[in-house]
Amino acid sequence: MIVLPRDLDLPDRDKVLSQAIPFDRARWIPVLPDATWWPAELDSCPVVGKWPQVDRRTVFSIALKADTVEGRRHLLVAALVWGTGTKARSVDRRAQIFRHSLNTDIDARLDAALAALQGRGAAEAYWAFNNDQHIPHLGAAFFTKVLYFAGGESPVCPYRPVILDSVVSRALKNLGTVGADWPENGWTTDQYRQYLKGVHDCAQKRGVLTEQVEAALFSCGKQLP
Repeated sequence: MIVLPRDLDLPDRDKVLSQAIPFDRARWIPVLPDATWWPAELDSCPVVGKWPQVDRRTVFSIALKADTVEGRRHLLVAALVWGTGTKARSVDRRAQIFRHSLNTDIDARLDAALAALQGRGAAEAYWAFNNDQHIPHLGAAFFTKVLYFAGGESPVCPYRPVILDSVVSRALKNLGTVGADWPENGWTTDQYRQYLKGVHDCAQKRGVLTEQVEAALFSCGKQLP
């Protein structure tokens, strides 16, 4: 069981939705299967300093079209871009997804996992992405981003999908809410389900949304050495 502290400092939802990550379009286009995988919405993102920046709100808008093959491709790319940043090495790591799978395989696995999300819930969708519908080189830190954005405002029972990555995992350990053997990546479906319940319960008690709790955990994790 994961019980989060009552005094966790939670950001307001607008701040969470405005969380923006810089990206370099020129690094992404060559590593995608073709230019049609690139969401046009990313070309309208504001430029801050040297780079355009994409926020959560924009990725949610892209996810609204995930009921088509092209829409699911755009959701995947947008979630990857939002979670990656501008470093060439980081982009190249994400590019392995497209180098090691056929387009049709990615399409089929995305479709099946997102259908599991809508039909059976976030934990079952996690299991799908981690097992039968696994896309090589797409790990939990990123497929939970896909699930989070795909969840949108629609009711997903019993728990809404929430991002779980190594930064959040470090925060959970530092707060003493999980054991010393809790991994920084490669979580089981049961561990993800525990995390979902812990975040959900905290959000319910505080009268906020689960993404605000996740963002608070991420902020805590980023401050750790």
